[in-house]
Amino acid sequence: MSAPTSTQLWIVAAASAAGALWALVRFAASIRRDRMVEDTPLVRIRSAAQGYVKVFGHARAAPAGAEVAPLSSRACVWWSYDVAERQRTNDKRAEWRSVESASSVTPFVLADDDGECLVGPVNAEITATRHDVWYGTEQRPTSGPPPTRILFGDSSYRYTEQLISVGDALSVVGELRSNSELHREDEATAAILHEWKQNQAALLERFDTNHDGRIDAGEWESVRQAAAAEAQQRLLQTPIQRVSVIGEPVNGQPFLIAPMDSAHLVRREKRRALAFLVLGVVFVALCGWAIRHATLLGAAPV
Repeated sequence: MSAPTSTQLWIVAAASAAGALWALVRFAASIRRDRMVEDTPLVRIRSAAQGYVKVFGHARAAPAGAEVAPLSSRACVWWSYDVAERQRTNDKRAEWRSVESASSVTPFVLADDDGECLVGPVNAEITATRHDVWYGTEQRPTSGPPPTRILFGDSSYRYTEQLISVGDALSVVGELRSNSELHREDEATAAILHEWKQNQAALLERFDTNHDGRIDAGEWESVRQAAAAEAQQRLLQTPIQRVSVIGEPVNGQPFLIAPMDSAHLVRREKRRALAFLVLGVVFVALCGWAIRHATLLGAAPV
């Protein structure tokens, strides 16, 4: 194998310098992120104030019920999947290309010993508790992942699915907001009108003032006014419920959902920062080596 030329060494030096700059910028960003996660105190959900918080609890299904993973049909609170197809490139090499992917956006419940809140996963950096890869011959699998891992063989499709399951222990770092769950009057009115329409006989008996067997425009206005009045009464009798939701911070802070407690989450962030620092040092050393040997060869590239 021939020794590298001066030009090749200068190219290595430039690429290494770019890599070192990238790694050190990521290291600085990771340090800021680590300090933010570590300095945000762990709080109980019930006593958490609005703003940037760090909480720990167990995942529960939303009031509407658990999510169902699209590929495996497993119950969960959050899912993400990717379907890749094996395709041939121009040089006849086979490679996997994504043909379908999605992630759930439905909020789920996070509960600790004395309270609970909703977590909206949109734009969160999520570490799944289940990660499965399996293969098949159709774009959508006919079953979930097999109990043992097998090679793809002649399969045309690769399925990747990530889940957070009901009951998983999670740390969530994000912005807590509280909202009042109070239906607007027009929504309540529409619901009452829909309810009344289900019993046409009672509707005609009450509002068909000219007894022609139908509700004309003038009579319908009376129906609407009566429904609005009843909606107001129902709303006055409905207690206002506070709903706390953790979502994406508006000021760009990290939004993390991870299956670990606060201490392990902080250690993970420190390891991430250290990895970028080590990578930056390696690139700097490689850049110095390339420059030194290019200089010894006698000349910079023209």
